[in-house]
Amino acid sequence: MAEHSILHVDMDAFFVSVELQRRPELRGRPVVVGGTGDRGVVAAASYEARAHGIHSAMPSSRARRLCPAAIFLPGDHHHYAEVSRRVMAVLTSFTPLVEPLSLDEAFLDVGGARRLHGPAPAIAEAIRRAVLDAEGLTCSVGVAANKFLAKLASEAAKPRASLQGTEPGEGVTVVEPGRELKFLHPLPVQALWGVGPATLARLDRLAVRTVGDLAALPADTVAAAVGEANGRHLHRLAHGVDERRVEPHVEPKSVGHEETFARDHHTRATLRRELVRLADSTAARLRRHELSGRTVTLKVRFGDFRTITRSRTLPTPVSSGPAIARVAKELLETVDPAPGVRLVGVSVRQLAHGAAHQLSFSEAAGGNWDDASEAIDSIRARFGDDAVAPGSAFGPGGPRVKRGGDQQWGPDAGAPPREPR
Repeated sequence: MAEHSILHVDMDAFFVSVELQRRPELRGRPVVVGGTGDRGVVAAASYEARAHGIHSAMPSSRARRLCPAAIFLPGDHHHYAEVSRRVMAVLTSFTPLVEPLSLDEAFLDVGGARRLHGPAPAIAEAIRRAVLDAEGLTCSVGVAANKFLAKLASEAAKPRASLQGTEPGEGVTVVEPGRELKFLHPLPVQALWGVGPATLARLDRLAVRTVGDLAALPADTVAAAVGEANGRHLHRLAHGVDERRVEPHVEPKSVGHEETFARDHHTRATLRRELVRLADSTAARLRRHELSGRTVTLKVRFGDFRTITRSRTLPTPVSSGPAIARVAKELLETVDPAPGVRLVGVSVRQLAHGAAHQLSFSEAAGGNWDDASEAIDSIRARFGDDAVAPGSAFGPGGPRVKRGGDQQWGPDAGAPPREPR
């Protein structure tokens, strides 16, 4: 394989670590960040909380049962995004080839930076020092010849949680050239991207427990067990093959918003108002990035967690709230909310750059919203997101404008229920 020049930088318990900067008195205690209400989910847990089995995406109610002494803090997505931007700026000071995966992790290609900053392991150590100096936060870095191995290496470099205390990690783990398979093959097969519960069950029938077990099988056998495309993909990964490049400017595939309700809603009238609000915020994000899209998708999750989606592809792209809301509400008519709706979401995909071409008058029954949307954007840019809102989004406390990151981890404790109006 080629000389290692791919880094995966992963912040350690990022959301919790950022909160501890503001609440240093909580250091050393089990802290959980996320939705604090009964329907919230865990966004991040301190290593002290992880020692009790708490992990991200776990329902907050279950996390409380696992560790009654845990301290729950509501997530602050806007603040985390600000810190993330500063961390990413540190990374781009070493190389312009930075591909963010989320707020707290990114791939870097440092092949062209070695002359200036030294070999890849030295760059990894320098990045850790720079992030710590700039933000007071720690990160773990994996160094390898490709993305897949670098991500696994960063996981190996992380601290470990135990009831006896947090065990420091290596900070930087390097998968040396020529030793990739020695590092990879002892790992559980779940380490391979694409091995979920269903695939794991099929591999278990083949007595596959480790990555090495899978690598020892013929590719045709794996493909027959888990499907042609996924089987070939997993077999290549099991041999350490990943040819993807670091892409600094990855275009989004969709833009949208969703919201979990504090209690189930059972009527379309209530859900229509929520869809108008979500469509308005989705449209604002599209226009902010000079995007429009042709396919509108409605997501509905019921109280029993059954989730369905409905989509419609339009003849021309849209980027106005009314156009998106109209399609979303029409899609809602195909859904029976009587069992109780826990979550709704609106998203737009098949994105394109440039000004949107709105639906015709007969199709949209609302005219062309280009001028109105431009005026809305100008007012919000000057006076804030809640300066203008759809009429149905107004309540006794003023407008309820959906912002990026709002309720990303579910409703917080004490959030007022949204009654039909």
